Amino acid sequence: MSRGATRDRLGSVNRALVLSAIGRFGPISRADLARRLELSAPTITSVTQALISDGIVSTREQEASRGGRPGTLIGIVGEAAAAVGAKVTEDHVVGTVVDLDGTVLSTFDEAADVRSGNPLQLLVDVLGPHVAAAGADRHLLGLGIGLAGSNDPQHPGIVTSPLLGWHELPIGDHLVRSLGLPVIVDNDVNTLAVAESLYGIGSQYDSFITLTLGRGIGMGLVVDGELVSGSHGAAGELGHITVDPAGVTCECGKRGCLETVVADRGLVRSARSQGLEVASPTALLAAADAGEAVARSVYAEAGTLLGSVLASVATVLDPAALLVSGEGSKAWHHLETSFRVALHDGRMPIQRDRVAVVRDDWDEDKWALGAAALVLRAAFGTPLGATGPVEAVQARLASNGRS
Repeated sequence: MSRGATRDRLGSVNRALVLSAIGRFGPISRADLARRLELSAPTITSVTQALISDGIVSTREQEASRGGRPGTLIGIVGEAAAAVGAKVTEDHVVGTVVDLDGTVLSTFDEAADVRSGNPLQLLVDVLGPHVAAAGADRHLLGLGIGLAGSNDPQHPGIVTSPLLGWHELPIGDHLVRSLGLPVIVDNDVNTLAVAESLYGIGSQYDSFITLTLGRGIGMGLVVDGELVSGSHGAAGELGHITVDPAGVTCECGKRGCLETVVADRGLVRSARSQGLEVASPTALLAAADAGEAVARSVYAEAGTLLGSVLASVATVLDPAALLVSGEGSKAWHHLETSFRVALHDGRMPIQRDRVAVVRDDWDEDKWALGAAALVLRAAFGTPLGATGPVEAVQARLASNGRS
């Protein structure tokens, strides 16, 4: 590589580092940027001037003086670009449009039976109008998709989802060709963890676990501020840990997964096996709220099992917090006591009571925000190791609407 090419590469990395720091900590002064990034003042000045010239960041109000000359703050220009995020479920698609600083511009909720017909064309039909509308108002960086399934990092955008009935479906490539912009696909719990890290309770912690309850059991891992996806994009598949080798067959094909016991269907199945005829998770929750003994026992047993499994995970990962979310968290008041006891008893003595357990109000819009945040996260990432969709997002931000 030539010396000039090396300088260009270093310049790209510095630009990305500065932009990422402004996005995470801004508005921020040049002096604080230099301290955080351990870059020279001339480098910071050069990079920020280029970003200001490109319209991606701007100067803001001055800091309060500390006895010296006040420093001008640098912040992201939200209007410079936007991203679309969508959470895909079995029967509908929830979406949001956000600008570059994460401000929500609009939301949508479209009915969609993704198990029938051609799901690729269905997604184009549902998302196309919203992408077009967003692109008419802002320079659009890309589309983020969150769904219950795995996306192999070695083959971005190819999705396998037992819950949706998809096997190696090339969502990414199809949407890129049809919509004409970068597409990033990830597990929906990962997108929620990203949203929590950037905009939610998770922003208070460097390392945390997002646990989702409901139709399935999901887990998102953030360690030292970074989402952990694993070599095959399947890290965090908590629901498919085997807890009963002789148990019922899971949708994934294995027997006795945690999901078959403590997810919605498992809870209803357990209640019926004990003589309580309930037709749905909603009915089971209503029975427990009314004081029905079997219903409350089902939740207590599920809480114990879930807490024991999370105790093992937390012992290995040592997170600062465990955030509980998902539609099934509506029943958290029936799960919480037994869960906390099992979590406490299952950890090493030195770790006990050192993880915050917080129920985070469930909101589907937050899942869509997380999907959009996949795009913003890519835009603010460094080019080192970036491939495919991430590079495409970064290139669109660098162009900033220029053809």
